[in-house]
Amino acid sequence: MAVFPFILVKHQDLKSDDQLIRHETIHLIQELELLIVPFYGLYLANYLINRIRYRDHEKAYMNIVFEREAYAGYSAEGDHAIPWQTEHVFGWRTST
Repeated sequence: MAVFPFILVKHQDLKSDDQLIRHETIHLIQELELLIVPFYGLYLANYLINRIRYRDHEKAYMNIVFEREAYAGYSAEGDHAIPWQTEHVFGWRTST
């Protein structure tokens, strides 16, 4: 989970999951683009609208515009979709 400026993980071994780190890094960038606080309001509003629309948590979550963008960010072109993948973003490793 990305809570600016941190990526929080449940288990230590998830720190080495490059796909998860890329996904969460995209969320950090989204948060910055929306000046952090508005991101959370829009994220929640989008989820609640989707929850009413789909009546299903998983469908509501997967159709949050920010999640769709984050998933598309690394799946559209495989592991090479993010141009900054070999750089350090906010001090975190984004690839090996």
